Amino acid sequence: MNATTGSPERGEAADRRTGLAAAIREEALRLGFDAVGFARAEAHPDIERLRAWLASGAHGTMAWMERDPDRRADPRRSLPEARTVISVAAGYYRGDWPDAGGSAGGAHGPDAAASPLSGRIARYAWGRDYHKRLRKRLLQLGHSMRRLQPGVRFAFHVDTGPMLDRAWAERAGVGWIGKNANVIRQGAGSWCFLGEIVTDLDLPPSLPAANHCGTCVRCLAACPTGAIIAPYRVDARRCISYLTIEHRGSIPIELRPAIGARIFGCDDCQEACPWNRFATPAALPEFAERPDQQTPELIPLLALDEASFRERFAGTALRRAGRDRFVRNAAVALGNVGDDRAVPALARALEGDPDPHVRGH
Repeated sequence: MNATTGSPERGEAADRRTGLAAAIREEALRLGFDAVGFARAEAHPDIERLRAWLASGAHGTMAWMERDPDRRADPRRSLPEARTVISVAAGYYRGDWPDAGGSAGGAHGPDAAASPLSGRIARYAWGRDYHKRLRKRLLQLGHSMRRLQPGVRFAFHVDTGPMLDRAWAERAGVGWIGKNANVIRQGAGSWCFLGEIVTDLDLPPSLPAANHCGTCVRCLAACPTGAIIAPYRVDARRCISYLTIEHRGSIPIELRPAIGARIFGCDDCQEACPWNRFATPAALPEFAERPDQQTPELIPLLALDEASFRERFAGTALRRAGRDRFVRNAAVALGNVGDDRAVPALARALEGDPDPHVRGH
């Protein structure tokens, strides 16, 4: 029979593809992912936005983002036979900030703290490092795909790979990119990690996610440093997450007061997002908060050396900042807190810390 649009062969092939996608979706949900979608593996048009963003210098000192940007937008650069991008999301919301007594469900918002001398750590870093946990589950999903379709080829990415994670999540219907540049899932909010599997399986694409931000601009108003310079445009050089995690140099003096007690990341634009009122606690136990990893006491952090930093934060995302940047951030936070009890520890750091940026801050 000729291969026409209405031929039985075409219909059977489409049914197989649809059934395979349904089986993969079911397996992804069984593995603990909260959302999964499929998109064609082709060049993504958001590459033009990325090029313009890089040309403006808004990526700051993150020089690694300049390397081969085209590879980020076209998964076929990593897997030439790629036909489909499978995008997944896993929620990490763990409830409210701890109150002064250390229990969850107390004070809420960017200015709440367990004590006047406590720092603030972004929600995504309250538990174990998400990279290893999601990679393990993506690998399990890939092996399940091979059981369903022997010989299938795939590659997977969790944040560190050359992928436009948010752009693919939007195209695969997982969620839309909000005005704060985070992926927002309708009925679930933005507290989620993203990952992708690029595969040579030809799967039916999902409908891209529709944008439901409307006229809301609460995230822009909530940004302490004005880093969201326009809807959907973030200047990393002003972003507290960038300044406290990625930026290796001195934090500009004029931006330091707005950092407050934040020592690793900033959630303010997400705290302000109305969609996050629908967030529910994460199902994966690996993302449970660890003791003293939400609002740690700041003064002891100044005394951390390289070995004690590595030991205390082993297996967590906090290792990304490194000891010197993390202690630098603690010094900034103590300056903003303005409590005289911190003066002796700051004086010792000023005189004896091995890192010049720590001494300077």
